Amino acid sequence: MINELLWIGTLILSLFMVVLSYKLFGKTGLYIWTAMAVILANIQVMKTVQVFGLVTALGNVVYASLFLVTDILNENHTKKDAQKAVWIGFFILISTTILMQLTIQFIPYESKELSDSLTNVFSVLPRIAFASLVAYIISQSHDVWFFAKLKKKHKKKLLWLRNNLSTICSQLLDNVIFTLIAFFGVFPWDIILQIFLTSMIMKVIVATCDTPFLYLARKIKPFKNA
Repeated sequence: MINELLWIGTLILSLFMVVLSYKLFGKTGLYIWTAMAVILANIQVMKTVQVFGLVTALGNVVYASLFLVTDILNENHTKKDAQKAVWIGFFILISTTILMQLTIQFIPYESKELSDSLTNVFSVLPRIAFASLVAYIISQSHDVWFFAKLKKKHKKKLLWLRNNLSTICSQLLDNVIFTLIAFFGVFPWDIILQIFLTSMIMKVIVATCDTPFLYLARKIKPFKNA
């Protein structure tokens, strides 16, 4: 039961922190959250857990919060602002991957325990990062485009529909691309299918749960200095 409580807590906290970042720092806060989330999600994804009877990789919640970020920017500001967040995340992930690959090549001084742990984490990152980069730029750009298209059609109406339709479709696209690139040839097809299905279920849950937070963000006026 502890995993379920932790997962729910992570979900609520992540979505709340997105809105709080927006309240405190405006668009800048959302850009900062994007940079942090892409790094955390790609580290968390290396840990698998069982939640509600489903085996899934962590990172789904934090990564899914990025769709809330772009939807807030798209709804309250412009499509250009939302796409800017996507490119920030893309740049940060590339930079982190390159720098950490250089870091683990250094010969450690004396104790190797922490160095070995660092290597174990980030030596896996290139393939995960590549999968994430491709999935991220395609799915996030699709979300920005689709949300803006729905907004143009429905104006400020049907926010719940625009949010869920654009996010879930984009999450499906993301899940297909990431799962195939990250796990093809690593696991048998039945395991890959299980990872895909469980990840998709989790992402749909998060997409549904972020709707009230998007409504809240729409009413928020960032502090004047934000």
